[in-house]
Amino acid sequence: MKLIIAFLSAFIFLFQAPDLESVRAKYPSAHTTKQNADSFAKLVEKGSGSTMAGYKAAAKIIQAKFAKGEGRKKIISAGATSLENAVKADPDNAELRLIRLSIQESLPKFIKYSGHIAADKAFLLKNYTEQNSSLKSHIRKFAANSKSFTAAEKQKLK
Repeated sequence: MKLIIAFLSAFIFLFQAPDLESVRAKYPSAHTTKQNADSFAKLVEKGSGSTMAGYKAAAKIIQAKFAKGEGRKKIISAGATSLENAVKADPDNAELRLIRLSIQESLPKFIKYSGHIAADKAFLLKNYTEQNSSLKSHIRKFAANSKSFTAAEKQKLK
């Protein structure tokens, strides 16, 4: 009986969608190594919903950092298109705006995917108080290390 319960638990665990807190916790370090990028992509692949669609798109873009050759630009383009589609489908989702801001801020200028930085930052500042405490914490952590937010704007997020 214990063996059946253990097997069933393992089976459920393997096919369970990731929880948002786990994704948020791994996202900041996903870009640091290929192993982290691949682990993050694997974590979000089973997720569903608009926010997870944004994280899946971000995972593609992050993995492109470690790709070789000409394929990098195509991977980034596909990820950016997916991210834009997610934001268009759910424009009031602050987490999607945060994901897009973080991606656009971190990409090199020659990629030319930075057109929404100011708008996304303004959206986050305007809608910050309406978010749940977990997302507020996630936004604060990002803003603390962001080059887009001024010191005064970071203080507004306290």
